[in-house]
Amino acid sequence: MSHSSSSNYRRNKAFIDQYRKELKAMFDDISDIDVKVLNKAVNEGVEVAKERTNKITGFMRRSWRATPAVKSLRGGVSKTLVNSADYSSHVNYGHRIVNSKGETVDFVKGQFMLEKAISKAEKTMKREFEKEVNEVNKKHDK
Repeated sequence: MSHSSSSNYRRNKAFIDQYRKELKAMFDDISDIDVKVLNKAVNEGVEVAKERTNKITGFMRRSWRATPAVKSLRGGVSKTLVNSADYSSHVNYGHRIVNSKGETVDFVKGQFMLEKAISKAEKTMKREFEKEVNEVNKKHDK
C-alpha cells in the first residue's frame, strides 16, 4: 500500500466512523418517537371519549382507559383505547329496545364516542409525528 492510499484510508475510515456515530445518535432519537407520539395521541383520544360520554352516573365516563404502549418484535408499537363498562358497546354503537315478548319496539342510536376518539388520535398522531421528526432533523442538521 502506498503512502497516499494509506492516508486516504485513514481519512475515509475517520469519515465513515463519524458518519456511523451521527447515524446512531439520530437513530436513537428516532427510535422513541413512535412510543411518545402514540402515547400522546391515544391519551388525547381518551379525553375525547370521556368528553363525549354522557354523564348520568359517571361510571362509563370513568371507565375509559388506554393500555401502555408496547413495542412488538416486528418493530411496531401498539396501544389500546378501552372502556371496561360492560354496556359501553351498546351506548357507543346503539341498541334495540325489546318488549316482554322479545319484539323490537325501538332503537337507541349510538353515540360513537370511540370513533370520535380514534379520529382525534389519528389527527394528533400525524401532527405530533411530523413535529417530532422535524425536531430530530433540526437537532441533527438535516
